[in-house]
Amino acid sequence: MSARQTTLRTALVAVAVVVLDQLTKALVRSEIPRFDSRELFLGIELVHTRNTGVAFSMFSGGGTLVVIIALLALAALLVFFFANIHRRLVWLPTGLLIGGAAGNLIDRVRIGAVTDFVKFPHFPAFNVADMCITFGVIALLWVLEKAK
Repeated sequence: MSARQTTLRTALVAVAVVVLDQLTKALVRSEIPRFDSRELFLGIELVHTRNTGVAFSMFSGGGTLVVIIALLALAALLVFFFANIHRRLVWLPTGLLIGGAAGNLIDRVRIGAVTDFVKFPHFPAFNVADMCITFGVIALLWVLEKAK
């Protein structure tokens, strides 16, 4: 696959993640009052909460520092991507990671916190961007180890 095709696939995945993430967050913000919840099944809930930190609310209230760290992480990811652009399947984890990071960054810049809404018992709430970041890391490890 050419560098252009790889870049296009990466961009399409990232845009799809951002759109899905922002649509689901907007729906939650419009339909569920803040701090309220709706039970789905088996203890899984839809909630409306906001996180000013990063994963598991670490660095909560970090504000500008969290945004700067996120931008640096995105820059590092882009450097990695272009250095490995011909590696098989690199477009998938890169697109998931860029889209997830961008989705949460949009929230941080727009409303000062990330909207989280999926809540499993005994686990912090999360969102579509968080899911994509998690799967992106797993896929990236697979690409680095297996897809040579």
